Amino acid sequence: MSTLSKERGGLTSDSALAEARSAYRQDIHAWARNQAELLKAGRLDEIDAINIAEEILDVGEREYDKFESALAIILLHMLKWDHQPERRSRSWQNSIREHRRRVEKQLRKVPSLKIRNGEAVEEAYEAARSWCQIETHIPEVDFPFSCPYDWEEIMTRSFVYEDERAKK
Repeated sequence: MSTLSKERGGLTSDSALAEARSAYRQDIHAWARNQAELLKAGRLDEIDAINIAEEILDVGEREYDKFESALAIILLHMLKWDHQPERRSRSWQNSIREHRRRVEKQLRKVPSLKIRNGEAVEEAYEAARSWCQIETHIPEVDFPFSCPYDWEEIMTRSFVYEDERAKK
């Protein structure tokens, strides 16, 4: 018999698992707390292993998404800097600096992301190129199809805004 009676509430293994999966769809926060309690208590026969595995994978992807997102902002401002020199601003300079800090922090927190640098730059550049076209009204075809910057340039190129008004 595949369903053994549980001491608590008379639930069977199959019905407990069905209940856990339903809770996952209805209230992920409550589900997560319950699953953590089951794991801590060593009640492994009661956990929702499939959804736990999916959530663990999602955690890794969220870390990658934060990494890629910060790179996209850097690349957006690099493109704007290079294609609209007359519109350069301190905010672009500061945004590049801040998002480089975020990339470095992600790489310290999640060193395995380093092996995905190339992939992240490609995906981030695709987004940055599209955003840049929207923000600058420069046709997307005027931007290089593939990223014109290598990792070193993305992370270390100097951007110094000089306010023309301050020179007068």
